[in-house]
Amino acid sequence: EVLLRMHSVGICGSDVHYWQHGRIGDFVVKDPMVLGHEASGTVVKVGPGVTHLKPGDRVAIEPGVPREMDEFCKTGRYNLSPTIFFCATPPDDGNLCRYYKHSASYCYKLPDNVTFEEGALIEPLSVGIHACRRAGVTLGSKVFVSGSGPIGLVNVLVAKMMGAAAVVITDLSATRLQKAKDVGADFTIQVKNESPQEVASKVKNLLGCMPEITVECTGVQACIQAGIYATRSGGTLVLVGLGPEMVTVPIVNAAVREVDIRGIFRYCNTWPVAIALLASKRINVKPLVTHRFPLEKALEAFETTKRGEGVKVMLKCDPTDQNP
Repeated sequence: EVLLRMHSVGICGSDVHYWQHGRIGDFVVKDPMVLGHEASGTVVKVGPGVTHLKPGDRVAIEPGVPREMDEFCKTGRYNLSPTIFFCATPPDDGNLCRYYKHSASYCYKLPDNVTFEEGALIEPLSVGIHACRRAGVTLGSKVFVSGSGPIGLVNVLVAKMMGAAAVVITDLSATRLQKAKDVGADFTIQVKNESPQEVASKVKNLLGCMPEITVECTGVQACIQAGIYATRSGGTLVLVGLGPEMVTVPIVNAAVREVDIRGIFRYCNTWPVAIALLASKRINVKPLVTHRFPLEKALEAFETTKRGEGVKVMLKCDPTDQNP
């Protein structure tokens, strides 16, 4: 294990959801819990046996740590391990605090040209990497991303990075769609009150064809329906956004057209890739951060996120540090 002095921690929709509702699905907050799981910091102390890190190293933290070497770990899909520790998922405390202890194997050294803030953004970026890998995005792919929040945006970034020829994105908010344009989306659709079939038709018209891949980042029933209607026969729909447990969808439409529907749960084996992309300047996540608050103003930061202002709200945990 290593002891870290925390630096930058991003606020996620799930943090806000636990704060507001005290549960997400089967994960129920029963005792006081520290939030935060998008984080970076500086190593203060290392435990015995830790050789790849030393005090002073700047690291990005992967929040999900398997507790045992089970079948999922053996096959490289450790995110599916049922006993995994995960920051800010009850009953496990997160890392929105001044000092934090974490498994050394899940702390990754940041190169000098990658900032703490970029290090904290590796967590949401990882969702995009995992989703686009599961989707099979490749050279020339046509991709439809549904929802232009932080997760929709990282999927745009990663899909373009992986060779997508065209990406179309939908959202209710014009300002969020402008942000999507800024990070590389080719086309945007501001959804008003169109039916799912009408949304699918707009996607097809903009791309000139139906997309082989749809990445659904809202969890909203109508959006999942639009995702099925929009995806080309033989294509893939990846469900990233989480909504209600039961959703009505045109599953027969997907079945007879051989549209594969895939789920994702967080990510695995993404931090080294993300660090390499950030260090080589192949991907730019800096525009995602729109608000910064010191730890003392955490409540204000959470309320800003809850109101849906900006994109990514970042908390600064180290009062001695003046760097952005």
